[in-house]
Amino acid sequence: MAGKEQQGQTRLSILGRADAGRELYALELLAGKNTALHRLHPGAKLISCVLFMATVISFDRYSLGRLCPFLFYPCVLIALGELPPSLLVKRTALSLPFCLFAGLSNLVLERGAAFSIGRLTISLGFLSFWALILRTLLCVAAALILIATTPWTALAAQLRRFRVPAIFVTLLELCYRYIGTLLAESDSMYTAYKLRSANTKGVALSHMGSFVGHLFLRSAVRAERVYAAMKCRGYSMKTPSVSAFPCRAADAVFLLAVASFCALFRFVDLPLLAGRLIGGFL
Repeated sequence: MAGKEQQGQTRLSILGRADAGRELYALELLAGKNTALHRLHPGAKLISCVLFMATVISFDRYSLGRLCPFLFYPCVLIALGELPPSLLVKRTALSLPFCLFAGLSNLVLERGAAFSIGRLTISLGFLSFWALILRTLLCVAAALILIATTPWTALAAQLRRFRVPAIFVTLLELCYRYIGTLLAESDSMYTAYKLRSANTKGVALSHMGSFVGHLFLRSAVRAERVYAAMKCRGYSMKTPSVSAFPCRAADAVFLLAVASFCALFRFVDLPLLAGRLIGGFL
């Protein structure tokens, strides 16, 4: 009975790793939908994403209130693209540990008073800490929505049409694909390892060096085969692999709407105006 239970746990572990591999490209699978947002020109979506991120980054470190209205951008795009909010929230939350450690120092070092609410004093470090987190989440969410609504091949082709250096686009493509190759090879090796030593939990430390070395060699060989197959199908570092998308009026309207949205909330302090308006009524 114990042996069967151990085998069952081994199968669950292997299946869990396979599910993790499928989740890696879950956002790219969403790009195959046929919504109004998906049908937009890749260039329009790419420019709007860069414009949005540049606008969010341009605020100073204490502009927490000015950043809040920018939450409308990902919310509207998620609704237009019919994207699963839970998946995007989960992926966006992965960026939190990287900005938390950077923001914690602000809470300790910046203790000057920003404003007071009754007897509660809000410090400058508190504002900069949450502004950093919100700025990071907004930028990551915008990038994830771009990936979830634009096929990767079309996005890479558009970067080449924008005259982005070919070596940069190629490295971006290969790194993105190599992650999947590395994960597939690690799953295969881990499955073989668990079948030979079912009583162990994970890879033993004494075998870790050999495991990582063989993983690198196997994934490198497979990556070479994948690249050779891409070359046989006409892949080129300089020319786009897909034909250009025709620009339509909807693309110009979308880009103009995003630009107007960013300009409005960047140069007009709407939260302050709304507060004064509510205060005047009260």
